[in-house]
Amino acid sequence: MKPFKNLKVIELSSVLAGPAVGMFFAELGAEVIKIENLKTGGDVTRSWKLPSEPADAPDSAYFHSVNYGKTHYFYDFQLDTDRKKTHQLIQTADIVIANFKKSSAIALGMDAKTLRAMNPTLIYASIHGFEEDDDQAAFDVVLQAETGFMYMTGERGRTPVKMPVALIDLLAAHQLKEGVLTALLERVQTGKGSTVTVSLYESAIASLANQATNWLMAGKIPQRIGSEHPNIAPYGDVVSLSNGTDIVLAIGTENQWKMLCNVLDIRELWKNERFKNNVLRVQNRVELMSILRTKMQALEADSVLDLLKKNNIPAGAVLNMQQVFENPQAQKMILTDAGGKRVKTAVFKMS
Repeated sequence: MKPFKNLKVIELSSVLAGPAVGMFFAELGAEVIKIENLKTGGDVTRSWKLPSEPADAPDSAYFHSVNYGKTHYFYDFQLDTDRKKTHQLIQTADIVIANFKKSSAIALGMDAKTLRAMNPTLIYASIHGFEEDDDQAAFDVVLQAETGFMYMTGERGRTPVKMPVALIDLLAAHQLKEGVLTALLERVQTGKGSTVTVSLYESAIASLANQATNWLMAGKIPQRIGSEHPNIAPYGDVVSLSNGTDIVLAIGTENQWKMLCNVLDIRELWKNERFKNNVLRVQNRVELMSILRTKMQALEADSVLDLLKKNNIPAGAVLNMQQVFENPQAQKMILTDAGGKRVKTAVFKMS
């Protein structure tokens, strides 16, 4: 499926959010030209290697995660010759993806006003950290902290923790994709280009979902409760089985709750006044999970998950990365080239 095979995308961005947008278009057939900073040796993530990666490897695994299918040029925008080369490429491009500070973009002649004057049908897609005129550096972990994610992530009584991927960057990338696709549709209708801007901050706030409305409507400040769900029980609760496997429960309906009790042969629980509805189960979660863990740990560990799934009770094993990619469905999502391996980012199907 190559719906963008006639699109030309110039990527002037680095690290994760912007490159993730570029890779999305590359996966779907667009010509994506990534222009990297010659002075710094290119995208900074080229050097973000794990200790387990060979020291002489040309680039890090991190870099390859969002730079599949692109052509790479190394230019110095402070040189007139390199600026002109870039401007020539942009004059025939459909989309530019950038994550410059606004003042830097203007100084380098890579701002939306300059580039769209050269190419009126251009879609200029830009990611910034906070307000568009705010030039402070924006790093994902800082955004996770300042938009409430870190405060509510972690275990009770423990320090806040960040999520193990740069999720704010990825959320902003999805927002920018949506904006660019909308701009492409508008260009079909009007023949005109657009400037699309997305901030990491607003992307994060927009993704707070029920945790935001729990505060806005119910006055509840979300607390650190591990993987537990603040509105549903048992949901997100983890049970460690005797063979060392951890499984997570995701009981979202009253019918699923009754099925769980039936399968575990504790039918009296769904009739119990302390657990007869979801609100009471959330309120009495500690006692509830003590009962469930005692019951489940007494079962044959290897059969517990099969038993739950066989009865359409939502539950899953907590897998490490090696175990994840032992699944044939996950293996189908691996993209391989001379640079290495990474997973697809465009996974929707059309027919």
